[in-house]
Amino acid sequence: MQPIIQITRLSKKYKDAEMYSLIDFSLAVNEGQIFGLLGPNGAGKTTLISMLCGLTKPTSGSFSINNMTYAKNGSDIKKIIGVVPQEYALYPTLTAKENLMYFGSMYGLKGNNLKEKVLESLDFLGLLKFADKRIETFSGGMKRRVNLIAGILHNPKILFLDEPTVGVDVQSKNAIIDYLKELNKNGTTIIYTSHHLSEAQDFCTDIAIIDRGQLYAQGTPESLIGEVSKANNLEDVFISLTGKELRDDI
Repeated sequence: MQPIIQITRLSKKYKDAEMYSLIDFSLAVNEGQIFGLLGPNGAGKTTLISMLCGLTKPTSGSFSINNMTYAKNGSDIKKIIGVVPQEYALYPTLTAKENLMYFGSMYGLKGNNLKEKVLESLDFLGLLKFADKRIETFSGGMKRRVNLIAGILHNPKILFLDEPTVGVDVQSKNAIIDYLKELNKNGTTIIYTSHHLSEAQDFCTDIAIIDRGQLYAQGTPESLIGEVSKANNLEDVFISLTGKELRDDI
């Protein structure tokens, strides 16, 4: 089976940077996986996701998404991917429903189909009764859930998630994870980054640990834990591979 994402010897060096952010990086993601990209601050995760989403170009190497490249099929790729950034991409003075109707229309959705999708998603994530309330009145967990809905209204084939549960209460986290599992069950491949290693261990079907722009390890959570001596969980594996050095990043 051809991987849905195929990355081959990808490198990126930003202008005026002393070091490469990504170095000779190769990786394959199969369709239907919940794939975790884990690494310390500055490991290269954001650079990799930015390239896969078409926001920045590689210095060298190549990658394909669903057997397509941005050079030849950029507009087609953007139709099948969804992106949920860590920062809220919402208009605070608009209601939750108004925000989602707007973002849905940007994906080409319209009419009753869009309205039903918005209300159905709000209901699933426990927000239906707040549909007509302004985003600026929402808690962090509520904003995080609306932010997620905005990225998946068009039923993307591939969903990129950056810290989807950061800063939320346990109930919101559970609701988000349950929703993502349902999306995956219905066919969406998920690419997920997080610093919550226990969450990643339970949520992901496959994991890549990256650091200093390079791939350190890849496999299922269980296989990675089994490969590291005395490791009891994914955090033990992570520290074993990337070290205990602080990674303060500006």
